[in-house]
Amino acid sequence: QVQLVESGGGLVQAGGSLRLSCAASGRNFNLYAMGWFRRAPGKEREFVAHVTGSGSATYYADSVKGRFTISRDNAKNTVYLQMNSLKAEDTGVYFCGVRRSGGSTYFQNDYIYWGPGTQVTVSS
Repeated sequence: QVQLVESGGGLVQAGGSLRLSCAASGRNFNLYAMGWFRRAPGKEREFVAHVTGSGSATYYADSVKGRFTISRDNAKNTVYLQMNSLKAEDTGVYFCGVRRSGGSTYFQNDYIYWGPGTQVTVSS
């Protein structure tokens, strides 16, 4: 069992930056591939970014590529999402999740543990 807690959300103006954190409980954190997803108002939860257990590989949705950076610190059991050049369409609840072994990087149903989420609101 892994427990996740996101933090770092808030209200920011368009063009601004935020850094989200996802703290995980449990052991062997470096074995877990992790992802960030978001749910915009009235929409389904969608993939944002993914990082492998070692941190050696990252993947991004086209909508955030070049603006967001996912990283992790395995010594702190924490995954980060640095969000720059924020746009109004980035508004939503951001969730981190643990992907099951061998699962799809982009498919939320292949993520087996989730945090409660943190709200990000970008004003235009």
